[in-house]
Amino acid sequence: MDEKILIDEAKQGSRKALSQLVRLHEQTIYNFSFKICRDREKAENIMQETFYSFVKSIHQFDGNSKLSTWLYRIVANHCMMAARKIKNYHFVSLENDEDDLFEDRYTADWSRLPDKFTEDNELKNILDEAISKLSPDYRVVFLLRDVEGLSTEETAQITELSIPAVKSRLHRARAFLRKELNEAFAV
Repeated sequence: MDEKILIDEAKQGSRKALSQLVRLHEQTIYNFSFKICRDREKAENIMQETFYSFVKSIHQFDGNSKLSTWLYRIVANHCMMAARKIKNYHFVSLENDEDDLFEDRYTADWSRLPDKFTEDNELKNILDEAISKLSPDYRVVFLLRDVEGLSTEETAQITELSIPAVKSRLHRARAFLRKELNEAFAV
């Protein structure tokens, strides 16, 4: 059934339509929340909170964006709220020491890495660890743009940031990740 029809039926109170919409988007929402919080249990809780919010506020969805964009905003907000509850942040601040992010003292020669190596678990683990060091504010922007492939405008809409703020956070996140990867491969 067409998603727009399901949305209209859900707004009219159809539990079946709501259930179908949840099933259509549950894997995407879980995957995205897991990428942000890096913990299965937290990701499941955030997914449940996201869909609870979705069911409570489906009548507010105006259709000016895709439903997935609206859901990304909800899950991003829940992830950010969960991150704020953590008392001891273990994230790297990208606001300070910006010059260190662009230092080229450790430059990996990417031209010598075979294509097969990028699929290797070691690289995945290094990248996952680097991404987990990003603060949630930067991680959300990076994941929406570079992993989920959304546009800058969609990312701005989801995160409720200005387009320049999205570009700035994305730039800083990429620079930080580049530095982390260069240091990992400089050994």
